[in-house]
Amino acid sequence: MLIAFLVLLAMAGVLFFIARRDGQGGHICGLRKGMGMFIRLAPLLVLAFLLAGFIQVAVPPELIQEWIGTKSGFKGVFIGSIAGSLLAGGPYVSFPVISAINHSGAGTGATVSLITGWAVIGLGQLPFELTIMGPRFMIVRLSTVFATPFIAGLITQYFFG
Repeated sequence: MLIAFLVLLAMAGVLFFIARRDGQGGHICGLRKGMGMFIRLAPLLVLAFLLAGFIQVAVPPELIQEWIGTKSGFKGVFIGSIAGSLLAGGPYVSFPVISAINHSGAGTGATVSLITGWAVIGLGQLPFELTIMGPRFMIVRLSTVFATPFIAGLITQYFFG
């Protein structure tokens, strides 16, 4: 977490000084835009972290270990793939939830299939994809990535399980 923070801080610092060089107040505009985005996203972030905390407390770790734990094998990876594809929200919401599930006893393969299912299938984004890209594109894309979360989870389980 510290490394990610330092990398982001360095990137923000470099961009701040690049924007400041133009003499047009771009650095101040960038700060305002960033603060506006933070204000809009803060409630979502707070709820996502609360949800992640409640998952760790309300859902018994034994249940998570039974369904998608290290010893759940094929079943856990399959459930992780399906659950990941059903998980709605962007990374600010999904990663805290997936992290809470992982810390509650999910297996590595199931956790990889959760993330991969969310990233490549993401049923919550399908209405947008259908509307903007069209049904043919959506069907082609889904047919090419449908098995990816499951395969990624199985490979992970095999090598790192």
